[in-house]
Amino acid sequence: MIAIGSDHGGFELKAKVIAHLKEQGIECRDFGTYSLDSCDYPDFGRAVAEAVASGECEKGIVICTTGIGISITANKVRGIRCALCHNSTTARLTREHNDANVLAIGAGMVGEFVAMDIVDTFLSTEFSQGERHQRRIDKIEKL
Repeated sequence: MIAIGSDHGGFELKAKVIAHLKEQGIECRDFGTYSLDSCDYPDFGRAVAEAVASGECEKGIVICTTGIGISITANKVRGIRCALCHNSTTARLTREHNDANVLAIGAGMVGEFVAMDIVDTFLSTEFSQGERHQRRIDKIEKL
């Protein structure tokens, strides 16, 4: 199951990502927000990150206008490696090299079609299992 959450700036893109994933038979848990009313991204970034860190959800997707604030929030939760991606190459590399478990997207930074490509790439790419990458992840986890 994929945890997904956004603030008001990412609300419309979040709805499109959920629909896109459902079309592929991928189950999502929506942690909000549920309207365009102004709200605070840390509430939703934290909820998604905690669901992933606890094992309740396999991976997470967080969305705000830039993707910056919500990714910073998600990374405050122990065990989370959240990557802000702007294209499919960064999505692929963060999975292969960093074993990122949460994807951040800036709804105001990328269009809908690019966002879906990022999501698909992130969710379909496996960690490379490379020794040097695992060594680096282990160092991150000790911080």
